[in-house]
Amino acid sequence: MAERPTALVTGASRGVGEAVARALAPTHRLILGGRDRTRLEKLAAELPEARAWPVELTAVTERDVAGVDLLDVLVHSAGTVRLGRVADTPAQVWRDTMEVNVVAVAELTRLLLPALRAAGGHVVCVNSGSGQRANPGWASYAASKFALRAFADALRLEEPSLRVTTVYPGRVDTDMQRSVREQEGGPYEPEKYLQAETVARAIVAAVTAGPDAHLTELTLRPRSGPVS
Repeated sequence: MAERPTALVTGASRGVGEAVARALAPTHRLILGGRDRTRLEKLAAELPEARAWPVELTAVTERDVAGVDLLDVLVHSAGTVRLGRVADTPAQVWRDTMEVNVVAVAELTRLLLPALRAAGGHVVCVNSGSGQRANPGWASYAASKFALRAFADALRLEEPSLRVTTVYPGRVDTDMQRSVREQEGGPYEPEKYLQAETVARAIVAAVTAGPDAHLTELTLRPRSGPVS
């Protein structure tokens, strides 16, 4: 019996990352990446052929990925957001946002490229509506997501043996969205947002598309509620 394909999901301890892990669990062996060891280990215990990979994504080294020789799917779901107008956003916020949302993604992908090439793998970057349109108060986050889009586009061209998909969800009912709404000073209205499971199903659709198909971009928006 052939082994299941292997998927590494970052941000797997909650939100979209956790939903993606659960959606891939019936068909994939899972490496669950993130900082919250307790939550990752709890999730790994619930899923077949899953293991926790507690790590600080902004400080990943070759040692951290040692032993990952064949990787079929890499889902970048971890991210951070700090809102603020340009006039009120200090340099450190820009640096921190870029470090998590772009640099960590690029470095982890670079380290795992041999394993991805060996499998003819698939890289999925969970982007945002902010990666397609910048709004007032969102400059640092939108800039990081525009950069993430450029990273994925370049990777797709540089690595023709891989499939690379960028997913642009609108607002999703997650802990991060609660933080965003607190920063915006508005009410939290989950009925107006996408569900994390919905985004996960779209990602699974891209990952499980036939070998002749390459879903390069997917855009999801709530049927009602805010567009961004």
